[in-house]
Amino acid sequence: MDPDDYLMLSGIQHFAFCRRQWALIHIEQVWKENVLTFGGRQMHRNADDPFFTESRGDVLISRSVPLVSHALKIYGVADVVEYHRSDEGVMIPGREGRWTVVPVEYKAGRKKPDDRDEVQLCAQAICLEEMYRTRIERGYLYYGKTRRRVEVFFDDELRNRVAELVAGMYALYDAGITPPAVLLPHCKNCSLIELCMPAVSSRRRSVDRYLTACVGRDDA
Repeated sequence: MDPDDYLMLSGIQHFAFCRRQWALIHIEQVWKENVLTFGGRQMHRNADDPFFTESRGDVLISRSVPLVSHALKIYGVADVVEYHRSDEGVMIPGREGRWTVVPVEYKAGRKKPDDRDEVQLCAQAICLEEMYRTRIERGYLYYGKTRRRVEVFFDDELRNRVAELVAGMYALYDAGITPPAVLLPHCKNCSLIELCMPAVSSRRRSVDRYLTACVGRDDA
């Protein structure tokens, strides 16, 4: 597959949250801003400066780092990648010594009840592992609402979850399928709720089931 056909890494958080949301954005090219996405975009804008590298003692901080994994066939950008000086680390072009690689993803709100943030961060780590030919054990999610970091360990379970989600993304993308809407509690936080209309779709399916049942009774 041509790298130009790779899927966006950032889509994995949409897919983990709602497969229909992912399909609307990445297959049907639909997007709508809400206060949550606006806050996230503003936070990312503060982090995104591809020409800026900050040095804090034994830590280098690079922003807006391009990412790619040819194994997963995804590409994207990391908000921040920290390089910690370590004898067991990798060589960094233009820098002396060796460094361990630590991805950091910025989120505007709070820690989520699901794993959408963790899988996105882990996918970034997998890209960085492939790019630097190293193993990355951990990374961090920084939440703007609480102003604190949450450490994430990239164990086999999380890595397998990432691989399964990416495979699911490609399955829908290759088939060109957008899953039907299902009204769930988390729909109220979705920026696409007015376009997706899960309540209307759910009522329509209920009516269809009712009519089908009535026809079945009449036939009997």
